[in-house]
Amino acid sequence: MEYNEAKQKFILAWGALGSSWGINKAMAQIHALLLISTEPLTTEKVMEELRMSRGNVNMNMRGLMDWGIVKKELKAGERKEYFYTGKDIGELSRHVARERRKREIEPIVRVLAEVRNVTGNDKKATAEFKKVTSELHDFSSKVDGMMEKFSKADQAWLYKLLMKL
Repeated sequence: MEYNEAKQKFILAWGALGSSWGINKAMAQIHALLLISTEPLTTEKVMEELRMSRGNVNMNMRGLMDWGIVKKELKAGERKEYFYTGKDIGELSRHVARERRKREIEPIVRVLAEVRNVTGNDKKATAEFKKVTSELHDFSSKVDGMMEKFSKADQAWLYKLLMKL
C-alpha cells in the first residue's frame, strides 16, 4: 500500500475510533494527522490535508488542547501557530483515561452517591430504586478505581496486566 493511501486509511480509522474516546470524528482525524506528522502543523496545513474548514479545524484544535493531547508552539519571527501531539501511545491512552474518568465516571459516581439514600411512600419503587442505584454506584466506583490505577500506571505495569489477561 502506498504511503498516501495508508495515511488516509489511518486517519479515517482513527476518526472512527474517536467516538469511543468521547470526541468527534473531525477532532480524532486532526489528532491522527498530528500523530503521524514529522513536525508541528499549522491550521492551514491541517485544513489542506484533511479538507476541513478553518472554523472546524480551529474549534476541534481547541477541543484537543482542552483534552490536553495537543499543544501549541510559536516560532520566532512567525505569526502562525503550530500544533503537535505526543507520540507516546501509552501516555496518550493514560491521558485519555484520566480525561474520560473526570468527564464521565466521576460525575455519575457523585450523582449515584447522592441518590442512594432516597426515601418515599412507595416502598416497592423506593426499594427497587435503591437496589439499582446502589449496584450502579458500586460498579461505577470499581470502574473509577480501575481507570484511576490505569491512568497512574507506568507502561510496564500495563504490559504485565495485558500479558496476564
